[in-house]
Amino acid sequence: MTEAVGTGPSPYLDAKERKALLGIARRALEGYIGAGKMPREDVTEAKLAAPGAAFVTLTKNARLRGCIGFTDPVAPLYKVVQECAVAAATEDPRFPPVSQPELPSLRIEISVLTPLFPIKPEEVEVGMHGLMVTQGRMQGLLLPQVPVEWGWDRETFIDQTCVKAGLPPSAWRHGATLRGFTAEVFGEEGREGG
Repeated sequence: MTEAVGTGPSPYLDAKERKALLGIARRALEGYIGAGKMPREDVTEAKLAAPGAAFVTLTKNARLRGCIGFTDPVAPLYKVVQECAVAAATEDPRFPPVSQPELPSLRIEISVLTPLFPIKPEEVEVGMHGLMVTQGRMQGLLLPQVPVEWGWDRETFIDQTCVKAGLPPSAWRHGATLRGFTAEVFGEEGREGG
């Protein structure tokens, strides 16, 4: 498992729990895309069975192939990861659905999110915080690893989160609400996708 940005001082999940979640995500992808069924999982780890919020990101040849998630703990963490893995492969409107032949070339990355909290622009730390911008019915979110991957500074990160929401880049200076979060980010090793 790879360590990435956005991880707080002490990880919530240990290596075994991370490996279990990645396995759950992989089996969900293969089961749903291959057979049209979500596999049943027997989860005994308390943290994985507790409510959680997460995003699942799929990459192919180091390029984004899908990303879907929940910012609120709507279900047990393992179920959120299952559902997000399948949704990232089949429902991300930016991409056509993943085909079965693509599965071996996909790399799975999971971001386990903390609860959202109000954050001021000057408090945003690139590489530590993810952001959600809201104004009216418009809303956009970027994970903590995104500005690092693109080499953005704080202001560009906030601007781009506004753009993701369908707002002007400067909306955060004109009444848009900023909320932050941190994420524990880990992914599959040895896959071509990353």
